[in-house]
Amino acid sequence: ALLTCCSLWPARADNASQEYYTALINVTVQEPGRGAPLTFRIDRGRYGLDSPKAEVRGQVLAPLPIHGVADHLGCDPQTRFLVPPNIKQWIALLQRGNCTFKEKISRAAFHNAVAVVIYNNKSKEEPVTMTHPGTGDIIAVMITELRGKDILSYLEKNISVQMTIAVGTRMPPKNFSRGSLVFVSISFIVLMIISSAWLIFYFIQKIRYTNARDRNQRRLGDAAKKAISKLTTRTVKKGDKETDPDFDHCAVCIESYKQNDVVRILPCKHVFHKSCVDPWLSEHCTCPMCKLNILKALGIVPNLPCTDNVAFDMERLTRTQAVNRRSALGDLANDTSLGLEPLRTSGISPLPQDGELTPRTGEINIAVTKEWFIIASFGLLSALTLCYMIIRATASLNANEVEWF
Repeated sequence: ALLTCCSLWPARADNASQEYYTALINVTVQEPGRGAPLTFRIDRGRYGLDSPKAEVRGQVLAPLPIHGVADHLGCDPQTRFLVPPNIKQWIALLQRGNCTFKEKISRAAFHNAVAVVIYNNKSKEEPVTMTHPGTGDIIAVMITELRGKDILSYLEKNISVQMTIAVGTRMPPKNFSRGSLVFVSISFIVLMIISSAWLIFYFIQKIRYTNARDRNQRRLGDAAKKAISKLTTRTVKKGDKETDPDFDHCAVCIESYKQNDVVRILPCKHVFHKSCVDPWLSEHCTCPMCKLNILKALGIVPNLPCTDNVAFDMERLTRTQAVNRRSALGDLANDTSLGLEPLRTSGISPLPQDGELTPRTGEINIAVTKEWFIIASFGLLSALTLCYMIIRATASLNANEVEWF
């Protein structure tokens, strides 16, 4: 897209913005049988780049027909002008097109014209700054097509037209020149490179952080497995204190202990079902009730912090506890007399919904997709902005371009 937009730049090297001078033109039409002459003013004239910026006055003449065909362009070598004997200074009126401005002006100068007025060949286009090096002291001015054809209509009726050309205002070059466009384009490209480098650095750092986090989690998981293997386990028998109705329930599954249940005893003396607490310890390595760090308590990895906020892994937890949790929640819904005091006293949050325990792989993929979408959007908007700047600059330069023909 960037190359396509850049190809919109004009191919000619002469279209650079230049200063120019406006031409103030007064036209006097003397119609036969009419008392007062008709006068009108042309304000949008423009001196040629190589034309002397001077005032001139004379009668306007158009080229004679060639082989019976009207000649408005003045490009043919046989172009002639019928100059009345009593006319000392006259101005040639020609239409733009078919040959260069230099050829038109030189041909009129060869026939002793003091000035050449060239009218545009596009009705909706303003006059341009003509380039015609080597035409000498002859004055060259461009006007709009509408005004040129108005004057031509009087000449075709053999009505005398007098014209006075005066120097108007000096117009400075456009601020947004080609040099400015190149500077802005280079600055924009540098900005895009810096932004891209920042994004690459960001993703490299993110990947490094993710890898380091995974390594730490693997180390923590290995240490937790080693710690779990050192914890005491026993089977609940009839008459043990765990079977007492007043004994605290398991804080993980909220179920009371029954005969033949295998329990795990942590260094802090808190008791849990082995099938309940082992997945927790694998992820958190802390007591679910008092948050005791079992790694430090057992002296395995005293300097490795535990991740208290890591979510349960469904692949490791739900396969062994899904049925038990549903039954426990069902019992809670049916038995309103069952208290939740163990959870309140232990500081453990209620178990999340099944939907909250689903794997987060899709969420991770969505997050990555959003990041790449942001990068792609940034690149696209940057390219579109640069194209817009180039198109606007091109339009600005074309409005004030220097033309050879």
